[in-house]
Amino acid sequence: MKYICGMTFAPFAKRGNLAKKSAYESLRKLREHTGADFVIFVPNGLQDTPYSEEICYDSEATMGDEELRAMILYAREELGMRTAIKPTVNCKNGTWRAYVNFFDEDVPCEAKWSNWFRSYTDFQLHYARLAQETGCEMLIAGCEMVMAERREEEWRRLMGDIRREFHGLVSYNTDKYQEHNVSWWDCVDVISSSGYYPVDDWENQLDRIEAVVRKFKKPFFFAEAGCMSTEGSWKVPNDWNVTGAPAPEQQAEWFETMINTCAKRDWVEGMAFWSWTDKLYAPGMAAGLCDYEIYAKPAQDVVKRFYDAMQADRRKI
Repeated sequence: MKYICGMTFAPFAKRGNLAKKSAYESLRKLREHTGADFVIFVPNGLQDTPYSEEICYDSEATMGDEELRAMILYAREELGMRTAIKPTVNCKNGTWRAYVNFFDEDVPCEAKWSNWFRSYTDFQLHYARLAQETGCEMLIAGCEMVMAERREEEWRRLMGDIRREFHGLVSYNTDKYQEHNVSWWDCVDVISSSGYYPVDDWENQLDRIEAVVRKFKKPFFFAEAGCMSTEGSWKVPNDWNVTGAPAPEQQAEWFETMINTCAKRDWVEGMAFWSWTDKLYAPGMAAGLCDYEIYAKPAQDVVKRFYDAMQADRRKI
């Protein structure tokens, strides 16, 4: 696998958003201002609650297939970017997807894993076909489904089903601190996780993850990673509820630390930062924002220097 210099673009975009001129302009600026050559698109699948069995991905809350196809083509043909799709489930009631859960054994008159996985498989296979049609390099079969990950048999079956539809690299994005809890990494091509670790804990966490990578002998990258430009976020970058004053310098230092620490580990084969919006704000607003976006913030320059250097080294080979 070629090193991933990535960004997540317009995650969970609503229908029609990717078709707008502003989205194309934003993706072009992502390429120019970050140096990223790998982009992850994240279609939204919605279920009512963490205990619901049905996942909807054809409503106005989910990007349309045609606009996604067109954006992938633009990224590949016009911008020279590698592309991936990561179909991701969310709950309408706001509960984090990690809590989707059912009884371990199917029980009559109760919500069931068997029904949920049937719907989840339909969701993943829809985008596996689209990824194959559009020449995507990778299909990431979901994100941070922590409580569901223990259902090894179902995940193995799903990965087999995906491979019949998609012939590129298959991955799955587990959550931070969970890399060692997934027992079925052998059935994917690439291990990936969410790298939202405290600024002062990267060495410890990479030591732990390295044991997993060595055990399964698979490539690894961070399919998500980021930190808000909020005071204190660099200590708990996974907590999007942190409040405080804008702190773009702390955000930049978090990025610098993560990148420099990962660069010392030859088994870390890339990262894709979270995230880049489809409708950019005015650059003058950046200093006052407290979100994960890096556009026009010091962290953007950190990423650009690193990605440019990585791609320059790649060209020398």
